[in-house]
Amino acid sequence: MKQHDHENKKTLDPAETSTNRFSGNFALDLELVRTKIGHNSDVQFREFYIGGTGIGAAIIYVDGLSDKELIDQHIMKSLMVSFSEKNNQDPSLVQGVLSKELIKNQVLTISEVTETQHVNDLTSKILTGSTALLVDGLQHVLILGTTKGKSRSIEEPSSEPLVRGPRVGFTESLRDNTALLRQHGDNNNLSIIKFQVGQSSKKELVIAYITDMADPALVEEVQKRIQKINIDDVPESGYVEQLIEDNYLSPFTQVQNTERPDRVYSALMEGRVAILLDGTPFALIVPISFSMMLHSPEDYYDRWLPTFLIRLLRYFAAFISLFGPSLYISFVSFHQGLIPTKLALSIMGTREGVPFPALIEALIMEVAIEILREGGLRLPKPIGPAMGIVGGLVIGEAAVQAGIVSPIMVIVVALTAISSFAIPQYSAGITFRMLRFIAMFFAAVFGLYGVVLFFLFFCSHLVRLESFGVPFVTPIVPYRVSDWKDFMIRMPLVKMKRRREAIHRKDSIRKG
Repeated sequence: MKQHDHENKKTLDPAETSTNRFSGNFALDLELVRTKIGHNSDVQFREFYIGGTGIGAAIIYVDGLSDKELIDQHIMKSLMVSFSEKNNQDPSLVQGVLSKELIKNQVLTISEVTETQHVNDLTSKILTGSTALLVDGLQHVLILGTTKGKSRSIEEPSSEPLVRGPRVGFTESLRDNTALLRQHGDNNNLSIIKFQVGQSSKKELVIAYITDMADPALVEEVQKRIQKINIDDVPESGYVEQLIEDNYLSPFTQVQNTERPDRVYSALMEGRVAILLDGTPFALIVPISFSMMLHSPEDYYDRWLPTFLIRLLRYFAAFISLFGPSLYISFVSFHQGLIPTKLALSIMGTREGVPFPALIEALIMEVAIEILREGGLRLPKPIGPAMGIVGGLVIGEAAVQAGIVSPIMVIVVALTAISSFAIPQYSAGITFRMLRFIAMFFAAVFGLYGVVLFFLFFCSHLVRLESFGVPFVTPIVPYRVSDWKDFMIRMPLVKMKRRREAIHRKDSIRKG
């Protein structure tokens, strides 16, 4: 090796060292890579001779990130042992000439092989788990797919549990997640397109869609927004969600996130587009509508009649979650005459001695509930729910005994909190919780008229909102009667022959 390096040093071209391109000079190219990433203690350099030829070579990989068994058995053994046994009679090799085609097609027993001439491209691949193979005399460096990512086992999504349905959730490995989509059904039209996001720390991102379902204009729009992402690092899909949504000032999310492959695949079959990012189990779905926030995958696994009633219950729960405290404040503070006499006397009796107006009462309890909910999320899993329940009971009971709030207010706030748990989408629940406080202030100032005024503002904002060109409140506005079969209710599957009209697609008729 030293003799060979000595011969190479004689032919070093100073101009080559000023570029990031490989020259085919083994010593120079290896030094170029060392300069770039050699200071990292986990980057391993292994120099050797290709069996029986005297041609120098080196592999470079990251310890712990690359599959060592794959490197030993399918790269090192193939080059040092198997190569010598098969090619020791080749006259060209005696002269020290070795082609990359020979190595790629006849020597290496590894499936993923690419090549590059640029050191920057090479180092980014090495640092993500690939192995580089430098061979003396070759201007191209081979990049071998040896990534051995650490991933957890597939588990049921903790944020979207179901009584009936698949117990499968996405993981942090992008390859596992795309494989889960492929395994969901044999569909030749499932397209998965790869992108790279992040300027300083690059990450893989893919968009998935069904070619004969998705509107090409929608796919193009998604690609365009992803290509516009200009940020140093994208640690989670929430970053992508915030950077591609239509209106970042709206309290409503216009991109749905989910951990469930079955939810993603169902969306793809409706002509939507999914976005998956490496390193997170949360996939994104676009476009979406308001009604999707109140739907669950389980709605389609059960018979239509229970689903029909449960969906109505969810919409009622969402209404209580948003307007429960504000209606109580408006009736107690301004419109006592609208309450039945006996109930009004009972409420007045429970409020006797409470020093605060209804708004302050509601704020005290709502803020306490929000703090308990946030604290319960940060506590360890075994004690989080218990602390939340105990905290709620203790604070509610203590506040009533101290005369700070009335018992009826505790009931209203508890009913509101339970109703918010019935919303299947966690991000939608947070939106309702935020808007609830605004509704309470409207009710405290204008009474029932304020609640109606807030409702009109709420509706006017929703009507103006879009998600990737699709109206957010479809099928209400624009009115599409056929889409009402799967909106606040769900009709029997045999009556749902057509796909949603809100999303433009090539094929609008469901098969079967």
